[in-house]
Amino acid sequence: MYSLARSLLFRLDPENAHGVTLTVLDLAQRLGMSKRLGGGAKNDSTELMGLHFPNRIGLAAGLDKNADHLDALGALGFGFVEVGTVTPKPQAGNPRPRLFRLPEVGAIINRMGFNNQGVDHLVARINQARYSGIIGVNIGKNLATPVEQAVDDYLLCLSRVHACAHYITVNISSPNTPGLRNLQFGEHLDSLLEALREECSRLDRHKEKPVPLAVKIAPDMTSDEVALVARCLEKNAIDAVIATNTTVERDAVAGLVHGQEAGGLSGRPVFEASNRVIRELRQQLPDMPIIGVGGVDSGDAALIKHQAGADLIQLYTGLIYQGPGLVGECVNALKQSKTGGH
Repeated sequence: MYSLARSLLFRLDPENAHGVTLTVLDLAQRLGMSKRLGGGAKNDSTELMGLHFPNRIGLAAGLDKNADHLDALGALGFGFVEVGTVTPKPQAGNPRPRLFRLPEVGAIINRMGFNNQGVDHLVARINQARYSGIIGVNIGKNLATPVEQAVDDYLLCLSRVHACAHYITVNISSPNTPGLRNLQFGEHLDSLLEALREECSRLDRHKEKPVPLAVKIAPDMTSDEVALVARCLEKNAIDAVIATNTTVERDAVAGLVHGQEAGGLSGRPVFEASNRVIRELRQQLPDMPIIGVGGVDSGDAALIKHQAGADLIQLYTGLIYQGPGLVGECVNALKQSKTGGH
């Protein structure tokens, strides 16, 4: 059924198709059809970061930037949903077109530029939602904020979302905000994480609600850079790492239509790169929870990423190509692998 829907959706501009899809999912949720669309995900609970996850498959940030569709997406059977990236002030993002499909390799290039309606809108929408599962909130900085003052934007977002988030992700790895990836390294990263850790711990004590802090990193790092980042995460008592964001590499899509568009490449071409980073992080951080994301478009791909060292798995681009049934396929693949039935 989804192959027919996809053929119709793929005739639309990608960003328009995105909006139509979310509207349809909202309707499906109101009609009680979401669980069937999601492929009948089984319970496969796990405890990480002090949180109870109904299963180990989640939605990556970026699909629901404003938490406007939280109930509909959660109803598909995800164990957790990450919304955002959200910034302190609303911003329009980059000019359109800014989203491109590369169907030959199951990939997408985006240069959305953190388009969102601002943190106050997102918080209001989370508070209105009925979704009872795990909610992650992915935070970033406004385009107009200099990188040197980025910590102020992150601290503001952190303070606003702390009360409604089960965990908070610090996005320092999008390639679509100039200078943002510089925050992944050296003193920039250390000072940012030190400030965020201190503020999050203060809010935890004040509100008597521990909220884990995660950091999302890029796949375009050398092994030495991964090791440096790992040490910084450990030093600042970060609770989890999300590996990885999109890539700026284009070798896998050279010669394809849209292959040289600026932005972050996601989907199948980033699968091995993200797995490499996950394996190296697991060696460096044997006890830190890792959320793996990048190129998961089948139950087997989810299992491979789990075997690389990811405790939890997130989906995004795979959903665009495979449809919501991918959720149940991945949940059930991981569950069967635990019982030896895969």
